[in-house]
Amino acid sequence: MQRFRWILTAAVLGGATTLLAVPVMGASPETKAGHTDIGIDLGGVDHAIQPGNDFFGYANGTWLKTAQIPADRSSTGTFLLVYQLAEKRTADLIRNVAQAHPAPGSNERKIADYYAAFMDEASIEKHGLTPLKPQLDQIEAIKTRDDLARVLGSQQRADVDPINATNFHTENLFGLFVTQGLQDPSQNMAYLLQGGIGMPSRDYYLSQDPQMAAFRAKYQTYVASLLKLAGATDADAQAKTIVALETKIAQAQESLVDSQDVHKANNVWNTTDFAQKAPGLNWAAYFKAAGLDGQKNIDVWQPSATTGIAALVASEPLDAWKQLLRYHALDQSAPLLPKAYADLSFDFYGTTLQGTPKQQERWKRAVSATNTDLGDAVGQIYVKHYFPASAKAKVETMVKNILAAFDDRVDTLSWMTPATRAKAKEKITTLRVSVGYPETWRSYSSLDIRADDPLGNHDRAVALEYQHQLAKLGQPVDRGEWWMTPQTVNAVNLPLQNALNFPAAILQPPFFDPNADAAANYGAIGAVIGHEISHSFDNTGADFDAQGKMENWWTPQDAAHFEAATQKLVKQFDQYEALPGLHVNGQQTLGENIADVSGLTVAYAAYHKSLGGKPAPVIDGLTGDQRFFLAFGQAWRSKIRDAALRQRLATDVHAPANFRAQTVRNIDGWYDAFDVKPGEKLYLAPDDRVKIW
Repeated sequence: MQRFRWILTAAVLGGATTLLAVPVMGASPETKAGHTDIGIDLGGVDHAIQPGNDFFGYANGTWLKTAQIPADRSSTGTFLLVYQLAEKRTADLIRNVAQAHPAPGSNERKIADYYAAFMDEASIEKHGLTPLKPQLDQIEAIKTRDDLARVLGSQQRADVDPINATNFHTENLFGLFVTQGLQDPSQNMAYLLQGGIGMPSRDYYLSQDPQMAAFRAKYQTYVASLLKLAGATDADAQAKTIVALETKIAQAQESLVDSQDVHKANNVWNTTDFAQKAPGLNWAAYFKAAGLDGQKNIDVWQPSATTGIAALVASEPLDAWKQLLRYHALDQSAPLLPKAYADLSFDFYGTTLQGTPKQQERWKRAVSATNTDLGDAVGQIYVKHYFPASAKAKVETMVKNILAAFDDRVDTLSWMTPATRAKAKEKITTLRVSVGYPETWRSYSSLDIRADDPLGNHDRAVALEYQHQLAKLGQPVDRGEWWMTPQTVNAVNLPLQNALNFPAAILQPPFFDPNADAAANYGAIGAVIGHEISHSFDNTGADFDAQGKMENWWTPQDAAHFEAATQKLVKQFDQYEALPGLHVNGQQTLGENIADVSGLTVAYAAYHKSLGGKPAPVIDGLTGDQRFFLAFGQAWRSKIRDAALRQRLATDVHAPANFRAQTVRNIDGWYDAFDVKPGEKLYLAPDDRVKIW
């Protein structure tokens, strides 16, 4: 079963960062009648702060003084303005579908029944742990290591997140990711990914930070409490055993930085070699139970973790594994079990780890769950109501303009050799950009959804997704495959497909408004589009050619220039202190920081190109460049709880939002727009500004 927590719902730009926020940003109240909507919150600007000292504070300081993080959120800011609008729209659609009494077997009926089952708290209380009994019985029946291998294999699940596939976070021992091969882009490949722990990352088990140590103690208490609730008589002893085993699994896992290195991930093992390369687990039994026994080769993304975890299967007591599996079954299912279980789960994962004091209302969790398991079914309805063809066309025009600006910049880069330039232009030409929604929709015709079986509905949806991923093996690669639903507030670059997805839900104010000033649109959604495009040319994109094959297309001298520029960016972000004594990891966040710098650079160029040689108008006392950069700074408006920030720093490949807003310090035009002088905190000498594209 996949991790099933609706306290973690919204992702951010090419990463699995959770951004649970209640937004307050909107169109400026100071925009006068007859004026162009400039798409900027003028009232949120703090003129007491010098832009050159803290651009995030300047753009958002007045808002920060009064913004309150709602009790059921770990943060607040711009992204959840957009997320909550999508959430409300989706909720209205789901409720309207239910009231229309759709035909049995239709997608609409499945949506209505799934939502109704989730909302039926009385039935959930009545059924208790009965829905979980088959899984618990399967675990209880384990008598041998071979039995254990079969159960572990039967729990194999797909990781359908292309963004964070390198750090598959699941309590299942391994995760499966299916996409084209690194070396052969014509064939789909199964990728095996590390898993096996309940807390967000290995750092929570291994870090010597006092706060992390406190989390470990509270986690053991949570494990014991959950087991006691389920009737275990020796819950404290079991909790100690379980946390000890998870700690050993965490020790075997590879770090997030290592997992991001695609060169370390290119490990194609013949399935007959697993027994010798990763002894301890009956791989034949495991693969058969997982439906992978027909595969000749599997890419092992984290080989040392695979070897280490397999060894633990043999070395750790069988009872310890059974205790771990029972706990994981309870923990993963807790949100769909009686209230006492759901509350315990939220108290640890929401309040302790995220600092969120109040659980979201049940209807919000029901909407998120329905979106997760019936995403394309809901998405088809969503785009009919909220994403007209005219909006799609305007975004596609903006994408073309930004791609053209990127192409122009490639032509003018003095440091780039002709060979690398030709490869870069080929990638731009072949880049597939999909806006709003996919060309083909996922089928749910075989999915059994019942109005009285919420946990079963989820389990069957997860199983269907797993079968969908398995079915891709041995089939031609679908270059147009989407990895997000239209109602997802996010965007993604898919380096193996050389493709971008921009779901409909992120293409709305304040990121994009077809009626707003061009400066705001280019500064907000334009920088997002540029960000995703530039991922094709960052430290990961440089390793994939126009067909998605893992092949570095840089000449040695160009690669050296790129490396030098990016290391300057690593050092720049290493200096940012997010919490007392806790700094951003510049190497961990490098790919996203490159994309922010490059995306902002190309969006700025595209904005100026869109003016057609004419000067930008001054509106409400702001020049076009000032509006552009303010829109970018306010797009990263955020206020976050310390616990949630600590989790982001340990698990996320993105820097905190306030530091992402400071990316402007690398753009020459920003210095002119706000008259930034030497001596101001963000000032960088021209040679120290990071320029990649």
